[in-house]
Amino acid sequence: MSTNWKKLYKDYKGMWVALKSDEITVIASGPKLHEVKSKAANSGYEKPIFTKIPKENLTYIGNSR
Repeated sequence: MSTNWKKLYKDYKGMWVALKSDEITVIASGPKLHEVKSKAANSGYEKPIFTKIPKENLTYIGNSR
């Protein structure tokens, strides 16, 4: 089962986010990764999941040729 990040995309476009292990709950967010890491650590989370939410929602179809 895949994680639905529609709400994350809507609320955090173009930003870095730190997520709990459920891959949905946002611990911290911001424009720069080092700021988000610091906020997450200050909240007691040493190893959250970090990802950057894209500014645009684009479809990618890979090709193995």
